[in-house]
Amino acid sequence: MLKQIHNGKVLTPQGWLENGSVIVKDNKIVEIKNDSTPLEGAELIDAKGAHVVPGGIELHVHGGGGRDFMEGTEEAFRVAVDAHAWYGTTSIYPTLSSSTVPMIEAACETCEKMMNEPNSPILGLHLEGPYFNMKMAGAQIPEWIKAPVAEEYEPLLEKYSCIKRWDNAPELEGSLPFIKCCVEHGCLPSIGHTRAKYDEVKAANEAGMTHATHFYNAMPVVYKNREFKEAGTVESILAEQNMTVEMIADGIHVPPVMLRMVYQIKGVEKTALITDALAGAASNETTAFDPRVIYEDGVCKLADRSALAGSIATMDRLVRTSVQQAGIPLADACRMISETPARIMGVLDRKGTLETGKDADIIMFSNDEELNLLFVMQMGNVVRNEL
Repeated sequence: MLKQIHNGKVLTPQGWLENGSVIVKDNKIVEIKNDSTPLEGAELIDAKGAHVVPGGIELHVHGGGGRDFMEGTEEAFRVAVDAHAWYGTTSIYPTLSSSTVPMIEAACETCEKMMNEPNSPILGLHLEGPYFNMKMAGAQIPEWIKAPVAEEYEPLLEKYSCIKRWDNAPELEGSLPFIKCCVEHGCLPSIGHTRAKYDEVKAANEAGMTHATHFYNAMPVVYKNREFKEAGTVESILAEQNMTVEMIADGIHVPPVMLRMVYQIKGVEKTALITDALAGAASNETTAFDPRVIYEDGVCKLADRSALAGSIATMDRLVRTSVQQAGIPLADACRMISETPARIMGVLDRKGTLETGKDADIIMFSNDEELNLLFVMQMGNVVRNEL
């Protein structure tokens, strides 16, 4: 059956259609029109002037709805994925913090099963660690952090096609072979929890590491070596023009002025927005999955307050933070939760923009300063409708 979203302000790759329609059949967009005339026989969804934009693609999220992807179970995955769908995440890469091999295997088994379900929002698994610099561990579990171990990562990448991204501190011994192995298996290597200097960032980039994990967090800025300045990891990533970045746009992990600065330097096409949300996101939970973590000031922290531990943000909050606090145009903020993540992960052929032939992943924000999320459609199925 046809569905027609009409009377909306539709964001297309060419810009806004002020009075547009999006026609959906089954799970695909079949037409976008600069016209709101109702189609005969179509189920009508009146946008009432709302902003109609592509659904959010979450690159980095640890859980939600009170459940953590580290649990590795189908139930935990479903609860967390559904919790974020309500807030505009129509595609998702579940994330594991530094974990043991058995934990990774359990999550991979669940992920691969669910990825193969019809119209699944799960596009792959993201491993955040354990190959990190101990000095930049942050909220990662320190007992599991180590340098890359080929006997671990090679069999995992060989066996599980669901591993689409793996984060690493490239200054560690054995990192360049790890990066190249990831690339060979279609897995995006990303720099994170690192103290890499410019030469190390450059070498990693040349080996295939083209993305930066929660940019500015768990990586140093320019520092002094005696009387001389050295570029930190942040400046090194900015200098490598082909590197993309992701920003936790909750207004807390990175001050909004820095979010705007990175957007101005890297641009829309190389800046993605993420939640890095923990289990407490999209829930009423007051205690974290990790007993070392507390919820305070609208964010997750280690209990000793030595480091931030993740966010409790949802996809819609990323857009509001970017527009209301960082002064980023709405169209660009929406592209940074959809088009840019799709481009980074190589799924722009079917996700990330509202175009004929693409998956019917569509969300709507109110046409006012509040930018409230009103509607979510995932693969043609209405998840939320408050129009």
